Amino acid sequence: MSESLHVSRNGHILEIILDRPKANAIDAKTSFEMGDVFIKFRDDPELRVAIIIGAGERFFSAGWDLKAAAEGEAPDADFGPGGFAGLTELFNLDKPVIAAVNGYAFGGGFELALAADMIVCSQNASFAVPETKLGIVPDSGGMLRLPKILPPAIANEMMMTGRQMNAEEALRWGIVNRVVESGQLMEVAREMAHQLALSAPLAVAAIKEIYRETGEMSVEEGYRHIRSGKLKNYPSVLHSEDALEGPKAFAEKRDPVWKGK
Repeated sequence: MSESLHVSRNGHILEIILDRPKANAIDAKTSFEMGDVFIKFRDDPELRVAIIIGAGERFFSAGWDLKAAAEGEAPDADFGPGGFAGLTELFNLDKPVIAAVNGYAFGGGFELALAADMIVCSQNASFAVPETKLGIVPDSGGMLRLPKILPPAIANEMMMTGRQMNAEEALRWGIVNRVVESGQLMEVAREMAHQLALSAPLAVAAIKEIYRETGEMSVEEGYRHIRSGKLKNYPSVLHSEDALEGPKAFAEKRDPVWKGK
């Protein structure tokens, strides 16, 4: 495994630590390696949830490695499977990812966090997309995901001026799920991951699929699409062994045993 990534398994949960001192910045090589990790996570039936965190307490990730950029790495370089940081364009990942943001999440680091399904951050976390200050734009998802979360004026201010948003403001706007003390960050992220792992994996996959497929549709259009037979995960849930196991376990007053099929 790469010296920049520390990957470990804890039951159904995968933990990924990005470790590239001093700012956990990501170059193309690291991005390829992250893509490989996320694809293996996607394809491993035993894994249900992933947590991504930056090493240390100051930086989640400063985004694109500007040293690599200064040495000739182009903004539109090939960053590998899954796009920048291995996750920002991995659209067929139907398992949840939690970003545990410890400190600064700038540029591509913020875009990596936005590509996750949930974000828990420390009180000292700070978020920004400062690309315009570098003559580029936040095209690893920032321009596409932020306007879906924030009011237009706030999204425009962040993207056009690069101003920073602190943890409490990010919570207020619904960018993050939790703000916790730094020492509790991984504890809270692991508890969130544990709760996700208790859910039926096919049901979670169906929710991600439906959200992805119907996000731009009206409610009426969404209903038609869900019932069209074009989706993969949703019909599988309805006729799965897990759909039988859930009610049975409830009636028998025991924890369900999910098979993911």
